Amino acid sequence: MRKVSFAAFGAPEVLTLITTDKPQPGSGQIRIVVKAAGVNPVDWRIREGQRQATHPIALPSGIGQDASGVVDEIGEGVEGVAVGDLVFGRGFETYAEYALLTSWAPISDGLSFEEAAGYPSVVETALRAIHEVRVQPGETLLISGGSGGVGSAAVQIARARGITVIATAGSSNQDYLRDLGAVPTTYGDGWVNRVRQIGRVDAAIDIAGSGVIADLVELTGDANKVVTIADLAAPEHGVRFLGVGGDMFSALAVAGDLIRDGRLVIPIDTVYPLAEAAAAQADSQAGHTRGRRVLVP
Repeated sequence: MRKVSFAAFGAPEVLTLITTDKPQPGSGQIRIVVKAAGVNPVDWRIREGQRQATHPIALPSGIGQDASGVVDEIGEGVEGVAVGDLVFGRGFETYAEYALLTSWAPISDGLSFEEAAGYPSVVETALRAIHEVRVQPGETLLISGGSGGVGSAAVQIARARGITVIATAGSSNQDYLRDLGAVPTTYGDGWVNRVRQIGRVDAAIDIAGSGVIADLVELTGDANKVVTIADLAAPEHGVRFLGVGGDMFSALAVAGDLIRDGRLVIPIDTVYPLAEAAAAQADSQAGHTRGRRVLVP
């Protein structure tokens, strides 16, 4: 099978397409024929070596954690899923023609493989971030970087819970945020005053990682009401950095319910062939995404 691999940390160009054996599912795992793989910011951070201190990997290594596809083989102890089922979920080395998943759920009716691959990690991360800042119905959540995958999910999940959302993004994504249910504003000079003019901020999530942690603490008045998924320097301000983790099975169940109810829609920004994984990661790193980027074998 073909998969994307890298033998050294560095720029997107370290990613290469290789031919290797199919992975074999272990206990509690399933193997899928990958139909689409989600491209997440954590992927290029791993490629650059940013996560070696907390989640070390040995090189050479595959890459990717989200995927959708058709169940091909089932590991020991797995129940409730059969060969041929259509699923989406999280695993490892998913930029490939076959991949192992450690958590999964059935793909909702009407959802394409490309769309489904864009949901797992962004929904789990959004749910965990909203929980960590303890924002309640009737309060206001500020999302710094609201137009990407995690931001799109966080806006819609918060709105579904009766939380008012203020979200920042570039000028071209203001209408997009408004359509998701957020009160949008642009980042850049004067953004803090623009937020203050909109209203009080009870909690904040930093998704963009654009050096705004101190401003978010100032706006909320409490570092414990701020989390980031992107700024490694956040602990210097007393703000928690959320890494990869959480209960993915529960997150996928929540995602499925919201998708079926029409309260969660994460659009696909760009679809790339597997051979263009480097371009997909470079575009992800550049930001300004509206929704998700995915790879297809």
